[in-house]
Amino acid sequence: MNAILTIYPGAGGDDAQDWAKMLLRMYQRFCDKKKLQYKQTKDFVLTIKNGYELLAQEAGVHRLVRQSPFSAKKLRHTSFALVEILPELKNIQIEINPQDLKIDTFRASGPGGQYVNKTESAVRITHLPTNIVFVCQTERSQSQNKEKALLLLKAKLYQKEQSRAKAEQAEFKTGLSPEWGNQIRSYVLHPYKMIRDEITGKKYYNVNEILDGNLDKL
Repeated sequence: MNAILTIYPGAGGDDAQDWAKMLLRMYQRFCDKKKLQYKQTKDFVLTIKNGYELLAQEAGVHRLVRQSPFSAKKLRHTSFALVEILPELKNIQIEINPQDLKIDTFRASGPGGQYVNKTESAVRITHLPTNIVFVCQTERSQSQNKEKALLLLKAKLYQKEQSRAKAEQAEFKTGLSPEWGNQIRSYVLHPYKMIRDEITGKKYYNVNEILDGNLDKL
């Protein structure tokens, strides 16, 4: 599946924003090395073609410890950023099985109960699996009313499927805040250089290489 990668800077002003930029560059370089097509849709949002399986484990809070380039005294500073990886909603195709439809016809009526015509041009379509009903009697012919009712039904089913897909997508969200205690990985650039996986406890010392997009070891 395609991946939607979003980075949320934590509290910390310029340092947190800069850390989010560093992470964004890291993932862009990773995509370049893997020849994954991506596009940046917002400041900290990438849509990556076929990237979900490769990047799903990156979801979580990333912590950076370094000398702040924004501090005149070069103080040590800790920054946080939340990386969110969601599968992109696929294009939803609505196919309606004719056996799932109950179609009734009747005479279209106007104001005061007067018949618009003497033929049964009005159409009522019931979608049996969802019990969604649409009635159309505004067109002159039965076929036109049927076609319009089917279009309305497809639009309603599309809306229903889109809501279901969004709810399913939301289940992939971490629900974490970019702050202390939630980190999945720590990047230390001062006074030494090391990356620590907070879940496995494994340590990596090729920090510059990893920040340059070489994530395979992780």
